[in-house]
Amino acid sequence: MTAPDTNPTQTAGRDFSRLLANRDIAFALGVVMILGMLFVPLPPILLDLGLALSLSLSVLILMVALWIPRALDFNSFPTLLLVVTMLRLALNVSSTRLILSEGHNGTAAAGKVIEGFSRFIVGGDFVIGIVIFAILVIINFIVITKGSTRIAEVAARFSLDAMPGKQMAIDADLGAGMIDEHQARARRKELEEESSFFGAMDGASKFVRGDAVAGLIITLINVVGGILIGVTSRGLTIGEAANNYTVLTIGDGLVSQIPALIVSLAAGLLVTKGGTKGAANEAVLAQLGNFPKALYMAAALCLVIGFLPGFPMLVFTALAIAMSSLGYVMQGHLAEQEKLRITEEANAVKSGEAPVDPIKEMLKLDDLRLDLGAALVPLINSPDAALPGKVKSLRNLFITDFGFVIPPVRIKDDATLPAMTYAISIHGIETARGELRPGAMMVIEPSGAQIDLPGERTREPTFGLNAVWVDQSRASEAESRGMTVVDPESVVTTHLTEIIKEHMPELLTYAATQELIEGQTKDYQKLLAEISNNSPTVMLQHVLQALVSERVSIRNLPKIIEAVAEAAGTTKNVQLVVEHVRAQLAKQICQALTDASGYVSVVTLGQSWETEMHNSISRNGEEVNFIMSPQRVQEFVLAVRKEIQQFAASDQWPALLVAPDSRPYVRSILERVSPMTQVISHNEVHRRASLKTVATIGT
Repeated sequence: MTAPDTNPTQTAGRDFSRLLANRDIAFALGVVMILGMLFVPLPPILLDLGLALSLSLSVLILMVALWIPRALDFNSFPTLLLVVTMLRLALNVSSTRLILSEGHNGTAAAGKVIEGFSRFIVGGDFVIGIVIFAILVIINFIVITKGSTRIAEVAARFSLDAMPGKQMAIDADLGAGMIDEHQARARRKELEEESSFFGAMDGASKFVRGDAVAGLIITLINVVGGILIGVTSRGLTIGEAANNYTVLTIGDGLVSQIPALIVSLAAGLLVTKGGTKGAANEAVLAQLGNFPKALYMAAALCLVIGFLPGFPMLVFTALAIAMSSLGYVMQGHLAEQEKLRITEEANAVKSGEAPVDPIKEMLKLDDLRLDLGAALVPLINSPDAALPGKVKSLRNLFITDFGFVIPPVRIKDDATLPAMTYAISIHGIETARGELRPGAMMVIEPSGAQIDLPGERTREPTFGLNAVWVDQSRASEAESRGMTVVDPESVVTTHLTEIIKEHMPELLTYAATQELIEGQTKDYQKLLAEISNNSPTVMLQHVLQALVSERVSIRNLPKIIEAVAEAAGTTKNVQLVVEHVRAQLAKQICQALTDASGYVSVVTLGQSWETEMHNSISRNGEEVNFIMSPQRVQEFVLAVRKEIQQFAASDQWPALLVAPDSRPYVRSILERVSPMTQVISHNEVHRRASLKTVATIGT
């Protein structure tokens, strides 16, 4: 049988751990007990405990306010302030009850704490006590509390007014690639916390003012009520009643006002901290100590004042010596810091960790960059700028549709561009440009017909359709006539989207491929590493580039890695590996091509073209060549284009179905003349896909 644990230390430790585990219940019970003190009389011993607790909590709050690095790190202060204020008021009510009911028995009637304050600070003379109490109330109410309230009010107002601009700045930095998604989320959270904190502090400062007013009123009630009770009910003379009740009341008022003054000081420290980081002593002393010359000047002034007639020369001389000594010490400290900084930079240069070379920064190319002319800058830096947010949403679009993470788009102004022009660059090379009219709307006629609306005639930069820039007031009229109306931000975003789709293979660099691999589980990373190839990552990169070039999603990367591993066991020809991967993605490819009626619409090749394509493929081991004559290639392009244009006019894009061995070559032929046309092989038709032949090329 195990003996019971009787170690009092262990028992106390378990009890404390149990209390911490249920601290929510303990906090709720504490609030309920505070409310109970408003109605339940407290004996002097419990009142002493409560007053001591109030004073200790006030000192604790002040110390935290002094040492907290940022004001936001103490964002529970408004709630804590309410609880502490309510505790003081409840103790005031309890002490008032004791003073009025037991004050005739002497100055110890309301407990030892109140009596101790009345003797130590008041010295038994209630006139002195009244003067000191009045001074403390004035300091708290008029100086500290009023200033803190004003600062909190202005900070709350400025924080709310600046929030839209700060949010736009975060979106702009995110869109420009200066920060990532995680950093943007953290900055938005900090912005919300800052606004909530200063708003709460604006309201919480009213608690402090109300507490000071309540303390003053309670004191007056205690004095007047105590004298009346002492004279009329307790048989005391006016002098005895005034002495007992006034001394007790002033002691009670001081016990309440001193913690209130401490908490008010803590509130003032928090709201005046602003954007300063570091503990109060670090922020204030470090900034004062950064200017030794100021200390020397202050010391000289003190020395001059000490030599003036009637001034205590010894005091001012000692102060001047102390300040000049501090300035000397701080000057030496700053010199040491400068030497340390120079040494660290030298060590960094030796270890290859030198500061960023501006020339290297200039040579660094952005993967994606959007340059704006001078007149288009408001699209990114105005308070209601929508362009950064729309550019940011492109990342989610490409992840969902293609499983492709596009690099951050850096948005910047370019003084060399015409004012209304924007340019899109990939790897530092300008790829496309267009013109916008800020404040206007672009009206597009999808059919390509002329638009009979007043405005500036132009071409839609992405697809080259007829368009007109019109006033925003005419946008609803154009929409009612079935025309497409888009704002300048959407014009840029659409153009950027199509450019990225067209250049996805270029953007899928080795580093981007490596990042995709690192996002997979260890099993698939190991499977890729086991591929019998000198550089499996490069092979996977080429496969993924081939897939995205044909708008095939690479989101199912584990299946693609499995297919690459299967094919790489028999061939090192990337083209053959790509075809094997496409066959494994048959269900995905067919699902993407399925129309609303549930069919995959295809255009097939006639027997003559199928035979000629097959005969044009020359094999020599794994080396495969396509040897069709240029004239026949041109005839094939014309025949395919004729059929495709018939469907493109009604915005239909059926896939071209060909034999597996000729698919990559047919795709290569059509890539430049009709990149939207999907070319699939019979191996890529899933067994459950329903095909619908809408046309046949040749016989």
